[in-house]
Amino acid sequence: MIRFENVSMQYSSGTFSLNDISFTIEQGQFVFLIGPSGAGKTSLLRLIMRQLIPDEGSVFVEDEEVSSRNFKSSDELRKKIGTVFQDFKIIQDRSALENVMVGLEIVHHKNPKEEAMNALSLAGIEKKAGFFPLQLSAGEQQRLAIARAIAGGRQLILADEPTGNVDPVTMWEIVHLFRKIHDDKRTIIFATHNAEIVNALKQRVITIKKGKIVKDKQRGSYSLDL
Repeated sequence: MIRFENVSMQYSSGTFSLNDISFTIEQGQFVFLIGPSGAGKTSLLRLIMRQLIPDEGSVFVEDEEVSSRNFKSSDELRKKIGTVFQDFKIIQDRSALENVMVGLEIVHHKNPKEEAMNALSLAGIEKKAGFFPLQLSAGEQQRLAIARAIAGGRQLILADEPTGNVDPVTMWEIVHLFRKIHDDKRTIIFATHNAEIVNALKQRVITIKKGKIVKDKQRGSYSLDL
């Protein structure tokens, strides 16, 4: 589903954000992306969404080279990808239901309200459909962000520190929700600094340091040591 071939990016200072990165993620995999702050995790996710274009190498999503200068389907690409961030990025003046429906209406989904309710139900907050973000707890807001990401049957979910702004109990609720989503055979790339989560789930772990992949292990654990 996702393939990086010798991908490199440089900051204007000349230092590398990513340096000769190559890996493949198959449909249905759950992958943790770990590494120190500034290692290049967010840059990697942004390359998949084509918010960045590499200086060298190629990025493929579903066998399309999205890094090509001739790629003209950025909007279509992003409609296929669900994103979840640490700071939620939900619309404050719309209800939970409306937040999920927005993206569905953009892609002209036939039954946006029904599909939005299905996503809220999977996220466990269907009873909060009429609530506005300020009426929701941090955990409920993150569940809303996840519902928005999966609505419409999106098969690729990119999560950038999705448990960074919630308490420990809520953190595990969010983690269990991601596991439930993964049970539907969706592909998940989960960038995190949380060793406890990584060690508990025993999924594939890709470790990045100074813009390079230093470890890629199935059923891995959290370790920044070489």
